[in-house]
Amino acid sequence: MAIKGATGTPKELIPAGNYVAICYSMVQIGTVDNTYKGVTKKTPKLRLGWELCDELKVFKEGEPAKPVVIEKEYSLYMTDKSNLRKDLESWRGATWTDQEANDFDITRLIKAPCMLNIIHHTSDNGKTYEKISGITKLPKSIKAPAMFNPPRVLEFDNWNQQLFESLPDFITDQIKTSLEYKAMKEPSLIGADGQPFPQDLPLDDDEDLPF
Repeated sequence: MAIKGATGTPKELIPAGNYVAICYSMVQIGTVDNTYKGVTKKTPKLRLGWELCDELKVFKEGEPAKPVVIEKEYSLYMTDKSNLRKDLESWRGATWTDQEANDFDITRLIKAPCMLNIIHHTSDNGKTYEKISGITKLPKSIKAPAMFNPPRVLEFDNWNQQLFESLPDFITDQIKTSLEYKAMKEPSLIGADGQPFPQDLPLDDDEDLPF
């Protein structure tokens, strides 16, 4: 008799397409090991999360339908070749100077609307999952509804232990490996001049831009 492991119930994927979305979550992962092409380096990371305004689902019987959410992890770099800066400039509908990009406060993305393009991608191991392939500014003809989820911001400069404990285990486990988390638990491990993040400075407001 063949003995096979259970595969479980396949995850229901978000249908591929374009969605009106609102950024409701920013989680600072911190500086963690990141392996690319066989080389491991310490890399600052964060996760952004969006709710899809018109993609509703009943997650628990007896409760009202809620927006489906999707997240994307980024390396926290704002160079002109970084994925984060490319996505934010596309979302903004305008480019930055290097100084503007370096000074931008990522938390300003919370409550900002956009259009997300979601595609399905099959990895080398045959697993298919949804991913964000593009972020653009919301067209003037489309108005985003009020955000459903409460804003969720986790950052080391303003730590929220309750929020941290509410995150999925795979995220909290990753955060616990970061230099910032270890320094927070044992300040003597990293000196003040060893912080990997520059101070955030305000960016001039522009009413025609989402952030």
